[in-house]
Amino acid sequence: MRFHVLTIFPNLLESPLQEGIIRRALLAGQIEVELVDIRDFATDKHTMTDDRPFGGGEGMVMKPEPLAAAIRQTRLKHDKIHVVLLSPQGRQYNQDVADEFSRLDDLVLVCGRYEGVDERIRQHFVDEEISIGDYILTGGELAAMVIIDSVTRLLPGVLGCEGSVTCDTFSRGGIKYPQYTRPRDFEGYEVPEILLSGDHQKIAEWRFVAGIKMTREKRPDLLAAMTFSKKELQVLKKHGVLLGTKCEA
Repeated sequence: MRFHVLTIFPNLLESPLQEGIIRRALLAGQIEVELVDIRDFATDKHTMTDDRPFGGGEGMVMKPEPLAAAIRQTRLKHDKIHVVLLSPQGRQYNQDVADEFSRLDDLVLVCGRYEGVDERIRQHFVDEEISIGDYILTGGELAAMVIIDSVTRLLPGVLGCEGSVTCDTFSRGGIKYPQYTRPRDFEGYEVPEILLSGDHQKIAEWRFVAGIKMTREKRPDLLAAMTFSKKELQVLKKHGVLLGTKCEA
């Protein structure tokens, strides 16, 4: 998969791309990340990418000409390409969107700055807007890195343990079960005995129930959208977790 990041600060992304799973995926050729400097497409001698807003007001707005030229060049290189403007006004990013993006060949991430981008870019040059949350960043670069990271780990062969993807928090809509490692006793706090039993069926059942309990406690909004098989509902009832009668279709 290829990511194309359009930004006026490409150096901001250099360091995080050289660490951990992202670095391994780059070295293995599982992903490519092209950092496109929008300033390279500015036409004036000062390589200006922003200007004062028409109508007055505070701050600066990113000019349409350099952004449009950068987007056009990237589109010319690849046939099937999806252009995303990172914006607080966009569709809320979540695990489902990450999975959707992981099926693409080319994803363009346009990083805004200042007071935003010229509205004509938003209306005519991008396929959609994406927001990673209801808060404001100084630019789209960190949001782009979040998307690159979350999408890359979904690609086949990227994670050392393929089961990690299917067991993650949000993989089926809820929160992941609690995790423990050595030592068995840490300052008087012990690991649940069931995890030391070696009974994989009982461990799986405990983890399923524990994950649902955590979801109910921490993110009940997620639980409201989850569905369960009749067998899962029976397991939850056995452990005293009553959720109603939501079943899978």
